[in-house]
Amino acid sequence: MSNKVKFLPFVLTIVLLFASCGSKDLSQTGDHSTTTGWDYNDPDWGGFEVAEAYDQETGPGLVFIEGGSFTMGRTEQDVLYEWNNVPRRVTLTSFYMDETEVRNVDYLEYLYWLQRVFSDMRDVYTSALPDTLVWLDPMGYNEPYVEYYLRHPAYSQYPVVGVSHIQARDYALWRTDRVNERVLIDEGILLMDPAGQQGAENFNTDAYLAGQYIGLVGENLPSMRPTNPSEGGGDAGTDPSGEGRGVRMEDGLLFPKYRLPTEAEWEFAALGLIGNTFEERLWERRIYPWNGHTVRMHPDENNAHTGEMRANFVRGRGDYMGMAGDLNDNAAITAPVFSFWPNDYGLYCMAGNVNEWVADVYRPLSHQDVSDFRPFRGNVFQTNARDETGALLPKDRYGRIQKRDLDARDVKDYTQNYRQADYTDFKDGDLNSSIYYMERMRDSATSDATAMYSQYRTAQAEDITSLVNNRARVYKGGSWKDRAYWLSPGSRRFLDEAAASSDLGFRCAMTRVGSPAGM
Repeated sequence: MSNKVKFLPFVLTIVLLFASCGSKDLSQTGDHSTTTGWDYNDPDWGGFEVAEAYDQETGPGLVFIEGGSFTMGRTEQDVLYEWNNVPRRVTLTSFYMDETEVRNVDYLEYLYWLQRVFSDMRDVYTSALPDTLVWLDPMGYNEPYVEYYLRHPAYSQYPVVGVSHIQARDYALWRTDRVNERVLIDEGILLMDPAGQQGAENFNTDAYLAGQYIGLVGENLPSMRPTNPSEGGGDAGTDPSGEGRGVRMEDGLLFPKYRLPTEAEWEFAALGLIGNTFEERLWERRIYPWNGHTVRMHPDENNAHTGEMRANFVRGRGDYMGMAGDLNDNAAITAPVFSFWPNDYGLYCMAGNVNEWVADVYRPLSHQDVSDFRPFRGNVFQTNARDETGALLPKDRYGRIQKRDLDARDVKDYTQNYRQADYTDFKDGDLNSSIYYMERMRDSATSDATAMYSQYRTAQAEDITSLVNNRARVYKGGSWKDRAYWLSPGSRRFLDEAAASSDLGFRCAMTRVGSPAGM
């Protein structure tokens, strides 16, 4: 099976229960509970289903990134004196990262799917289109890129640009659904049904797990026959024929969601410090995703390529690719995503080519506020939306389970011992500029606090005057039109999540579940 899941045989195992505490029979057999003695996966014993073993496979396009502790923050001199990325020690668990930036051909596949499935909802397709006008320069002749860069096959292997943070997040969710749909098709649980998927009737992982999508049932669905003797056909997550049930989270067949990496994950992966550690000792803290303080290949590393540029960036004013006959980084604008040399994790272009969106909301003082374990700023906790009876609401027009933000009041019982003020934030970790605080101000008729955000009382988002708000998202990595300073993974900048640029792309990440290094 796709994710190395193996179910125990549905047979009755004769178990000898020993009074001795020293007996290891129960823990070794694994086909029944060591706490109750009841059999797993047997309808005669209640039908509790247990997957025997699980080890997460690497999803399409991803590279495994083994986590650990590292010093996050700037390694270059803070020439702008922003003090927004002071070095601090943090720990990340293992995760997965795209080997390359998302390419034009990848994004065109997404656009094609949207156009095919949502043929009656043109706005779904148009809202996903990259902004090709980002190439325009009033004092430069860039019009050919407006017309050719996204769609011409000459640029199919180049990173997609002109994509906003919002569009990148939507792409990641779409990719999750297509990968998981393929898993179920490969396992024979679902059948291919491209013609039948129209509008809201398309495969969505959350909707499938909630029993709101059935699809064309494959011949192997009966092998997922429910062992619960009280479970009948037609219930959520079951086949209406009663001959089997749909896949559940407990089966371990489906991949976790593709998503944008957190800032900490991106920086950790870019540095690739596994190449510089020995017995938990780091013998050189890197400035770039490679060793040394220069941006050219050192003869000790690759003598045949000595002196060649290791990334795509601007060497100096007006010098984007070098001189004819020796085109230094060999890229006037972006370069194909497999250009240059990968870092020690096997990731390409983690410096230069295009900047990359990360998931975090920007705050100058994140280094003081965020956790030192899996640091991230930007949480908007969500739960499935339900009606007054507790039933899930019908899918939205995109075929997705409807969600609602988890309000601060929903979790107050878990945080009451830590509430030191009415402005405690439960979403992005920032006390005085949090989403929750701004919502309180918007709903308040008398609040005069924090004039910086007082415009929220008007409920008009267009009135925002601060560049630093909950729509400001971090991007990192440097690009084809940046100087070498921005190639350092410790540098950070921000942009409104609805904005786009000709030097800004993205790559996806995925959470690693279970063991940090595999079974």
